Amino acid sequence: MNPAAESRFARTELLYGEAAVRALSRAHVAVFGLGGVGGHVVEALARSGIGALTLVDHDRVSLSNLNRQIIATEQTLGQYKADAARDRVLSINPACRVEAYRLFFLPDTRSEIDFSAFDYVADAVDNVTAKLTLIEAAKRAGVPVISAMGTGNKLDPTRLRVADLEDTRICPLARVMRKECRKRGLSGVKVVYSEEEPVAPHPQPDEPAPPRGEEAGSGTWVRATPASNAIVPATAGLLLASEIINDIIKNTAE
Repeated sequence: MNPAAESRFARTELLYGEAAVRALSRAHVAVFGLGGVGGHVVEALARSGIGALTLVDHDRVSLSNLNRQIIATEQTLGQYKADAARDRVLSINPACRVEAYRLFFLPDTRSEIDFSAFDYVADAVDNVTAKLTLIEAAKRAGVPVISAMGTGNKLDPTRLRVADLEDTRICPLARVMRKECRKRGLSGVKVVYSEEEPVAPHPQPDEPAPPRGEEAGSGTWVRATPASNAIVPATAGLLLASEIINDIIKNTAE
């Protein structure tokens, strides 16, 4: 392919080279969790010419997703996220082979996904049990995996980092994951995490104010629904996608 010629991925080829674009077109990546982080992983992979995508999420698009999830629009409200993400990928690259699973990936559903089919796995789910099951399954299949840590209650995208899980700091989710991965003998887990201290969400009219004084602990308030914006989750998703793309190209060249 002549990189100067008009084509869907001509600009990508100018940057990475023809061999790299071919490698991306042969790659099969699975993305688990299609929300604020995972949706942007899928978007970047689709626009980079990944040849096959497996998209896994059990949830539907809701009104509260519109502030940060790229697949969430007025037109997709009520749709399954897996279906909405699949349709978006195909609208970008109809040649991409896309499988959509309306599935909550947990120990009792893990047998429904064949990890040996993947070249890379992106974990963008927000459930600890699901994350651990994902990492275990990918490791067992010998497939590289990258995992997103917490992006809720964060304001500053410049505090996001890529690191081994053992080298993370500050992030509450990473702290839990480190402990649980050690119990299971899981090591060498690449993650995207934030070194920003979580901010205290503003209380809503129908919920109590954040605790004060000694009850507040570190000054943060953990609530069932974290606060979020359109920027930090998206940046985390793009970092995950960047690592996946660069690793696929690097592994092909070696």
